[in-house]
Amino acid sequence: MSTSIKRQKRNLGSHIILIAWSFIVLFPIWTLVINSFKTRLTIYENPFWIPKVWNFTNYATVLRDGDFITYFKNTFIVVTLSLALVSFFASLAAYAFARNKGKIYTLLYYFFIAGLMLPIKIASIRILDIVRSLGLLNTIWALPPIYIAMGLPVGIFILTTFIRDLPSALSEAAHIDGASSWQIYALVILPLIRSAMATVTIYNLIPFWNDLWFPLITINDESQKTLLLGVTRLFGQYQTDWSKVLAVLTLAAIPVLGLYLGMSSQFIKGVTAGSVKG
Repeated sequence: MSTSIKRQKRNLGSHIILIAWSFIVLFPIWTLVINSFKTRLTIYENPFWIPKVWNFTNYATVLRDGDFITYFKNTFIVVTLSLALVSFFASLAAYAFARNKGKIYTLLYYFFIAGLMLPIKIASIRILDIVRSLGLLNTIWALPPIYIAMGLPVGIFILTTFIRDLPSALSEAAHIDGASSWQIYALVILPLIRSAMATVTIYNLIPFWNDLWFPLITINDESQKTLLLGVTRLFGQYQTDWSKVLAVLTLAAIPVLGLYLGMSSQFIKGVTAGSVKG
C-alpha cells in the first residue's frame, strides 16, 4: 500500500511540474495571439487578457496592404528547399560514415561535428563575399546554401547515430541479392530512418524559419525579403504598431506549429530511438 501511495505522489509531482511547464510555454503564445486582435492602443490596457472588442482589421490590413504573401512565399521556398537538401545530403553522409570505419571517414565525421561548436555567424563577412562572388546577392537563392551548411552538422550527427543502430545484416542481405549501394540506401536505409529525418527536419525548421541575420545582410530587394525580415518594416523610428506586428508573427507561427504537430509522432520516435535497447 505504501508503495502505491509513493508512486501516486511521485506521479502527482510529475503532473504538477508538467502543467507548470506547459503554462510557461503556452503563455507567450496566448499573449501573442490575443494581442494581435487588439488595436495599437488597447494592447497597453491589459496585454495578458482577451480583448473587449475583437479587432480583425490587423489581419485584413496585413494581408491586403502589406507584402505578407510575398514574404511568406519567399520564406516557404527557402526553408522547404533547405530542409529537403539538408535531409538528403545528411542522410547520404550519415550512411557513408555509419558503414565505413576508416580513418578518413572518422576525420570527416568529426570535421562535420565540429560545426556544432562553431557558430556560422562568425564567418558572416566571408559568407557575404562568397554570396557576392556567386552573383546571389539580393536574391533568396543566397540563403539555401547557408542554411544547408547550418543544418548539416546536427543532421549528420543524428542520422549517423541512428543508422549505426540499424542491423548491418539488412544491408548485407540486400547486397547479396544484387542491390547496389544506391538501391540499399533508397530501399533499405531511407524507410528505416524516417523518424530520425523528421527529427532533423523539425530541429532545423525553427532556426531556418526564424532567421533574421543572414537575410538582413544578403537581401535588400523588397521582393526578395523573407517573412521575419519583412516584419522589420512595421517597426517605426518613434512608434511601432504592435498589433500588426503581432498579427504577422501569429500568421508566421501557424506553418511551424502545423508541421510540428503533423510530425510530432515521428519526432518523438526519432528522439527516443535506442533508449529502450537492452
